[in-house]
Amino acid sequence: MYRTQLGIFAVVCLCASALAQVPETGRWQELAFTEDALQQHTAVQYKQVLQDLTGTHQIDDDDAITERVQRVAATILHAAAILEPKVKDWRWELHTSSAPDIDAYCMAGGKMIVGSQFVRRLELNDGELAALIGHEVAHAIAQHHRETLSEARLIYPQPASTLEIVMERLDLELPLQIQLGNLSSIQETEADQIGMTLAHLAGWSSVDFVSFYKKLQATALPQSLPRSHPSPASRVSMAEGMALLLALSRY
Repeated sequence: MYRTQLGIFAVVCLCASALAQVPETGRWQELAFTEDALQQHTAVQYKQVLQDLTGTHQIDDDDAITERVQRVAATILHAAAILEPKVKDWRWELHTSSAPDIDAYCMAGGKMIVGSQFVRRLELNDGELAALIGHEVAHAIAQHHRETLSEARLIYPQPASTLEIVMERLDLELPLQIQLGNLSSIQETEADQIGMTLAHLAGWSSVDFVSFYKKLQATALPQSLPRSHPSPASRVSMAEGMALLLALSRY
């Protein structure tokens, strides 16, 4: 997740915890908030983000990057619908932004933004771009946002712990963020793996997946690395291992 933003989601209704499995990995999750409620409020947050970026003239302002991102993303979304059929009914949205603090992120329900400066700074080719987009799409189809919020609520299981309250705690309370650090690391590794599977299924070369993670490693500043992410070296090692597995896979 490269600056993946959960945003502020105000929801007053909760559902009983339900078990789900992550596509492809099969990992079990305990989810406490409804998918529909989260997606509804994600859409509101995404709309606000787009309005803010429009106001600063930083949305879809690089035609060449926007065209490439849209074209590559179409192949990833086709693969995502094969891996997890229900997502073909989602209202996917994708924009690019030249805001310097945006790398790439995908909100629940498939609301994405890819940073054009990030793509240019890393000089990503289309296959490497597929690895980036695949990673972000993987977060959405694996319901990582919903899982994080659900786990945060389980830590503070108070009757009044609405999604809005849980999000506020998650934004402000460092101890809660630390408690969720292990889950975040698991999710990032999972998104790397699922993202590469999606990109492979979409027809992109695993050679580019490995080179993408090597570029991330080469440009990473140690002091800027989020606690929630595995080390750059471990991600390169994962990518190399996944490339070998994909070469032998059923896809």
